[in-house]
Amino acid sequence: MKAIIPVAGAGTKLRPHTYTQPKALIPLAGKTILSIIVDQLRDAGIRDFIFIIGYLGEKIQDYVTSNYPDLNCHFVTQSERHGTGHAIDLTREIVGHDEVLIVLGDTIAEYDVTEMIRTPFSMLGVKKVDDPRNFGVAEMEDDSFFISRVVEKPSIPKSNMALVGVYKIKETDLLFGCLKKIQDNQIRSYDEFNLTDALECMIQQGAKFQAFKVQNWFDCGKKESLLASNAILLKKFGGNAKTSEDYSNSIIIPPVSIGTGCVIQNSVIGPNVAIGDHTIVNHAIIKDSIIGAYSNLYEIVLNNSLIGSDAEVKGVSRNLNIGDNTAIDLGGSGR
Repeated sequence: MKAIIPVAGAGTKLRPHTYTQPKALIPLAGKTILSIIVDQLRDAGIRDFIFIIGYLGEKIQDYVTSNYPDLNCHFVTQSERHGTGHAIDLTREIVGHDEVLIVLGDTIAEYDVTEMIRTPFSMLGVKKVDDPRNFGVAEMEDDSFFISRVVEKPSIPKSNMALVGVYKIKETDLLFGCLKKIQDNQIRSYDEFNLTDALECMIQQGAKFQAFKVQNWFDCGKKESLLASNAILLKKFGGNAKTSEDYSNSIIIPPVSIGTGCVIQNSVIGPNVAIGDHTIVNHAIIKDSIIGAYSNLYEIVLNNSLIGSDAEVKGVSRNLNIGDNTAIDLGGSGR
């Protein structure tokens, strides 16, 4: 089995951070979005990965090559983004006739990967949502969880089971045949060639898909949901603030993740804070926030804030969303 992870998107809802950093490499609970996905699949025994890259793709390739030298990784470039169906079709030659597990690059979900792989059917991950109109939707036949139809962002949904972005496909020849069909016939959803339409084509041609419910589904699409996911995942991972470190005259309120080489002085950190490597924090109060690496925060109170890497922030209390390589002086620091 090969894992396909599409990470070519520009992540416009997370700007300014995604101007300089791919969405998949945004820090989350002391890790990155991408590393959480890859670790989950690697722990289930998957060793062959195909990454579909595009915007800032060289950063994705460098990150994967440096952090996962034990994996067999391929990189496919999606130069023009025409949707998830178009992206997956680019992997045709590398996949060959192997089964695939497709996990969208902004999808973090809790489920038993090993058990899902072992089932004899193709599988689609689903989660009940209040408003399914913004998602691909799976309609079930009965209590057997076999799927009778999938629809991308239906205006009048007949089901509240949203597709979460995890797909196990056994019939890959049929998948690529349907991907070719929707592109040849210009079958688009919201002006894109969508994977959901290819899956519906497969169902119409007799492919059997069974739904599996994910336990949790973490939204990493925008600042507010990213911070909420950070808090939940910090509790799950237990944080990473080493008690052996000298956080001079500071209070650490778990769960908190603090990277290596950080200097924390005269501050209160937490709860629900993730700080990247080699960041300096002095005379600050920070909670419910994500701080990038190599940043410098001085005399600041931060709550529900997302600060990029190599940023400098000085001043008074604010709610911030600041990208990489930024210097902000909010006044009142006396420096």
